[in-house]
Amino acid sequence: MTPDYYTILEVTPMASQAEIKHAYRRLARQYHPDLNHQALDKHIKQLNEAYKVLGNTTRRAAYDAQRLEEQRRKVTQEHLRQQQQAARRVKREPEMTWIEGIFGFIRELRRNMREE
Repeated sequence: MTPDYYTILEVTPMASQAEIKHAYRRLARQYHPDLNHQALDKHIKQLNEAYKVLGNTTRRAAYDAQRLEEQRRKVTQEHLRQQQQAARRVKREPEMTWIEGIFGFIRELRRNMREE
């Protein structure tokens, strides 16, 4: 599963390139190890990775397509899971073995012969 770069940069998926650049610079200052000694190195790495993808229009388009495909897959899997749960809830007649079927057939045959 790919990380949500929009969440990392704290922007919406409809954000413009200028908004992405502004958010990246603001967060880079906030999480830069020289300015914030409590900041972890992984924060700045995540920011750089997110900006590398979202700052480039072709990479962003590919990322959006991949993200959309993951969402479709997730919705499809959820729908299939719900269908399977609904199918399990449907009551069925108990299945019988072929031996039980033969004995049931003979019982019905005898009952019909008595009635005639």
